[in-house]
Amino acid sequence: MTDARVEKEYILPAGLKFPNEVSQLNALPRAKKEFPRLGEVPSQVLQQTIKQLHTAWEGFQKRGFGFPRFKKHGQFKSLLFPQFKECPITGFHLKLPKLEPISINLHRSIPDGFVVKQVRIIKKADRWYASISIQCDVSVPNPMPHGHPIGVDVGLEKFLATSDGVLVQPPKFFVTMQGRLKVLQRRLSRKLRRSKNYEKQRLKVARMHHTIDNTRKDFHFKQAHALCNDAGMVFMEDLDYRISAKGFLGKHMLDAGFGQFRSITEYVCWKRGVFFAQVDARGTSQECPECGAVHKKDLSVRIHCCLECGFTTDRDVASGQVIRNRGIALISTDGQSGIESACADDLPGVGVTQSRQVSKPGKGKTRKVQS
Repeated sequence: MTDARVEKEYILPAGLKFPNEVSQLNALPRAKKEFPRLGEVPSQVLQQTIKQLHTAWEGFQKRGFGFPRFKKHGQFKSLLFPQFKECPITGFHLKLPKLEPISINLHRSIPDGFVVKQVRIIKKADRWYASISIQCDVSVPNPMPHGHPIGVDVGLEKFLATSDGVLVQPPKFFVTMQGRLKVLQRRLSRKLRRSKNYEKQRLKVARMHHTIDNTRKDFHFKQAHALCNDAGMVFMEDLDYRISAKGFLGKHMLDAGFGQFRSITEYVCWKRGVFFAQVDARGTSQECPECGAVHKKDLSVRIHCCLECGFTTDRDVASGQVIRNRGIALISTDGQSGIESACADDLPGVGVTQSRQVSKPGKGKTRKVQS
């Protein structure tokens, strides 16, 4: 009896050299003659797919884990067009090789002086997105420490607490929509795989996941902008949230998306000229922000009351103040202090902007969410 794996898996003969990236790229013309359908795909897209495969393989060899998985039907959801002779965007249409002009919802026009370097087409649920990378020969300096500092502590009971006393309740997008998602997934499990009804129901489940993801990301961006409105410097904890996501509160940790929120906050701070830094997270909830005394507290204790100086405040606010103090101490070292203006007035396609040296004091206007 023949093993099914021998018939389905791609097995190399023992004496054949392992194919490298160059050999597989050179084999593409022969593969197009053997499989005519490959000729319908732009050649550069096929080349980028091979390069992506070998990048994953080299990463697996360096790390020792993460073997590249075969992309079965419906899993390969992005195409990369790496270069263009001329701008592919004309009005509200996108022109890609071997395709007719595609009407798009252009969020913003390409600024003067920028050129389109590459376009990645991404499929999410039943929707298609075009991620356009543009380039301009300018140098944008990183923001320097200046203005009003705030420390941000994130957690499950309160999504974030700032050193200024602003508290934001966790919205819990996944937990809120979990009931509807459970119904859709139950209906999907009862459909015949690869049938038309199965594909229709699968798209409904994918749309629900896409809605949850978009809603969470929108919330993160709004909170990041609200933090930048009130500060010139933002400090957060240097934590690996992937470890916390493996515990018994993993679902709630993934629902909050703290890692994504920190990355978005760092990006928004850079874009708006606000200094961003990460500080050591050890003992931020046990230390007093006023006198520096350390007192062990259980998670059930939600009020910080220092036995040395008598300072009393919310536990999460105290943690934010400790993060702020550590951030200020971090930038107080030689070569870190000072103020630098980094206006973007001279960049192509940029209108009137506010100097990064100007900073508003914290007014506690961070967007709040009703619990």
